[in-house]
Amino acid sequence: MSVSPGSSMRTPRRRVAGLGSARSGTGHFWLQRLTAIGNLLLILIALPIVVAAAGQEQAQVVAIIGHPLVAIVLLLLLFSICFHMRIGMQVVIEDYVHTEGLKVLALIANTFFTIAVGSAGAFAVLKISFGG
Repeated sequence: MSVSPGSSMRTPRRRVAGLGSARSGTGHFWLQRLTAIGNLLLILIALPIVVAAAGQEQAQVVAIIGHPLVAIVLLLLLFSICFHMRIGMQVVIEDYVHTEGLKVLALIANTFFTIAVGSAGAFAVLKISFGG
């Protein structure tokens, strides 16, 4: 069987599934886009909350953030942004760090950093939400 120039060696099923040689396909690409859409929607929901809290006294801001629905929106936004950030940085690290050991360390640091940022933000929102 000869292969003409420009034709793909992948089977039709592989082309439809979007799976390349690494078998990961376009998963990161779509996950990045989905989290971006989620971020956009959550920011549109959170924006009126931030505007309402802007310029208020501390007690009023605590009361706003302390509302359960507000806290849930802020936690979802925080989680989505941190996840989106982790995926984006992972792609940058995989594309531009060529030393294997340094790449592994950078990927581990990326994961720990996003967990630390997300945890600190979640702790702050939950502490305010529960009246602490």
